[in-house]
Amino acid sequence: MTGDLNEIACLAAHCDDIAIGVGGTLLTLCRARRGLRVHALVLCGGDSGRAEEERNALRDFCPDATVQLTVLDIPDGRVPAHWDRAKHAVNAFRRTCEPDIVFSTQRADAHQDHRTLAELTPTEFRDHLILGYEILKWEADTPQPTLLHPLEAGVVDEKSVLLHKHYPSQVGHDWFDDEAFRGLSRLRGVQCRSRYAEAFVVEKAIIGFGETARERVGI
Repeated sequence: MTGDLNEIACLAAHCDDIAIGVGGTLLTLCRARRGLRVHALVLCGGDSGRAEEERNALRDFCPDATVQLTVLDIPDGRVPAHWDRAKHAVNAFRRTCEPDIVFSTQRADAHQDHRTLAELTPTEFRDHLILGYEILKWEADTPQPTLLHPLEAGVVDEKSVLLHKHYPSQVGHDWFDDEAFRGLSRLRGVQCRSRYAEAFVVEKAIIGFGETARERVGI
């Protein structure tokens, strides 16, 4: 990815997916690019207190950024059964933004909601760089990432603090703890010769050389 970065899109099936999968990258990116525009769509949770958790969380995970968040009320665990509504939502969301990068779930995720969203995202964001984030959970579906973003130790600390601060509804789960979040970040750090990192699966990337390529991507 080259050129200016002014606008990003974050898509999630559930409230907390974005913060877990890309929270450290958001903290780093928003501080490096003051005034960044962040557009976020979450398919589930709009009919519960989790939507307020998400609003408060993204405000802290995106410092000095403009955040526009939409949280729908598709039933948790039932996104495939509401495919038409999910498809329409992603289509409508696409028309609200022109992001330089799209963060979404990845196709190999074992959770049916995550997997459905990962399949829908590139059907609407056809000409965009899509980075599929990983979500640590019970299923043994940890992906083999193709892109890693090194994180400072302080960012990893802050990510864990914010996750526990803003998602009290989730702290009772056995996978929702500092050791789990830090352990995955440490593993990904090892894989890119850094202390910590977040990892992504690249949906598709286009590379070109020469004047025509520069004109196409706006270099």
